[in-house]
Amino acid sequence: MIPFNRTHISENELDYLTEAVRRGFTCGDGPFTRRAGGLLREMTGVDYVLLTTSCTHALEMSAILLDLKPGDEVIMPSFAFMSTANAFALRGVVPVFVDCRPDTLNLDERLLEAAITDRTRAVVVVHYAGVACEMEAIGKLCERYELALVEDNAHGLGGFYRGRPLGSFGCLATQSFHATKNVQCGEGGALLLNDAGLVARAEVIREKGTDRGQFFRGMVDKYRWVDIGSSYLPSDVLAAQLTAQLESFGTIQIRRHAVWRRYHDELAGWGTVNGVVQPTIPDGCAHPAHLYYLLLPDLANRQALIAHLSKMDVQAAFHYQPLHVAPAGVRYGRAAPGGCPVTEEVADRLVRLPLFADLAEADVDRVVNAVQTYEVG
Repeated sequence: MIPFNRTHISENELDYLTEAVRRGFTCGDGPFTRRAGGLLREMTGVDYVLLTTSCTHALEMSAILLDLKPGDEVIMPSFAFMSTANAFALRGVVPVFVDCRPDTLNLDERLLEAAITDRTRAVVVVHYAGVACEMEAIGKLCERYELALVEDNAHGLGGFYRGRPLGSFGCLATQSFHATKNVQCGEGGALLLNDAGLVARAEVIREKGTDRGQFFRGMVDKYRWVDIGSSYLPSDVLAAQLTAQLESFGTIQIRRHAVWRRYHDELAGWGTVNGVVQPTIPDGCAHPAHLYYLLLPDLANRQALIAHLSKMDVQAAFHYQPLHVAPAGVRYGRAAPGGCPVTEEVADRLVRLPLFADLAEADVDRVVNAVQTYEVG
């Protein structure tokens, strides 16, 4: 069976893990935590980077940092992972779900203004598959209504919008280093801060609400509980693995892009014949080859293709289910005016193909052949 995902072991990874353990500094904010943060700063151009235990926790920190209160509203796409909404619902904030564009599957910026109310405090964008949202239009709208802009950049490390790295647009941005991401440490994330005024409090929130960081820098004579917070700091062992992965980012990306391009080129004719839609990459967007998806004509064909591929020993997967109609989405949030019909449609049609750095050429051949032998009914 060709798996949907297999984690890549990068150069120096095992050596760094051994070094972290032998050094004896296995808790957070150690040498590898600092090295990984420095690499992320270089990649994104963002001056302030804090590693976290997950992208979910980075989003939770964002909700705290923005001082959001119960009853406030945050606009976000319905076509997203539940963590995007859950992080804000935990603070009593109402997620307002906006439909996605039919081409990129990103939040439809043309529907954004109609979703704004006097309770709206922020907009969260998700760069689906690492393809940028229309950040210029979204940014201007946030400025006009004085709304905070947060990037859920779980898919987008290494992606660009008009030459600018994803993760550098919002006042806050979050990264994921889950095992399914281009670079990973099993479980992990990062909070990127483009607002220097939020950094000091972010450090406190990440350290269980204490000024422990200031204590170790000699700024206070003892550390105390000074704010709300939680344990959002990852082990330096995880940071060691992530450091090696980030150092190998260029090699990983070359391999992933090669697989993505083969799928895109070799399945184009089959897609045209069968009415299957391939990913759209708008002008000005550079994607990081995070995932490759196909949009089948309907749910029945989506399910049939997944079953067909499984019989040919290829593991494929569907993806996000609409948040606005999920049980928790109905309980804690609401859909924007007009609902999210595009989201409901594409969620039923989407199939993701195997894509990882160590996918052999022969296995890419097998995946392509398996897809091409399916005929849409």
